[in-house]
Amino acid sequence: MQPTGRLLGSGRSADVYEIDEAWVLRRDREGHGDALAEGAVMEFVRRHGYPVPRVRPADSTRTELVMERLHGPTMLDAFGAGRIGASEAGDVLARLLRQLHTVPARHSPTARVLHLDLHPENVILTADGPRVIDWTNTEEGDPGLDWGISAMILAQVAVTDEALAAPARTMLTALLADPSHLTEAGLAEARRRRAANPTMSRREVELLGEAEDLIRSVVS
Repeated sequence: MQPTGRLLGSGRSADVYEIDEAWVLRRDREGHGDALAEGAVMEFVRRHGYPVPRVRPADSTRTELVMERLHGPTMLDAFGAGRIGASEAGDVLARLLRQLHTVPARHSPTARVLHLDLHPENVILTADGPRVIDWTNTEEGDPGLDWGISAMILAQVAVTDEALAAPARTMLTALLADPSHLTEAGLAEARRRRAANPTMSRREVELLGEAEDLIRSVVS
């Protein structure tokens, strides 16, 4: 097990610890993922020019990933601080999806690398531009699914009565502005996967139908 310093943050299934000023350790609490495989994808897309943290595979394990320490707020925190607007945030997410889907898959000539969890909490706004983190769900497949997942995440917030509902709707509208690559099949599969996600609350699952209706109204 890699020695660590102070806890820097926690997500639904993992904790991030300080190693030093240049590196951090993400430790999976649940033990379901494969950090080594995730790190391999991150290094692959980075070699194709995609903005992700560097990783140290030799110091990582299946449940622990050593990666570059990024300095800057998440897109969500930057929005809360007034450093980025909702429409701009949606534009950045769309640009990141389009850029990712230019990266060829490693194992299929017809597929692309997918992130499958690209949303404002998984984008760090550094001095050198946005960087995409948390590649736990990455797969190879059709880009329409990636667009569907990102749209569904934003729409689930947009249909609540929370303070972020209106900004989430604006982000969603900007995300799905032309040229969006959302497809019927991608949206249907995104809803199915969100419903089966064990980290989601019962209320989040209940909102999926309303969220899908909102997405359809935006794209129409």
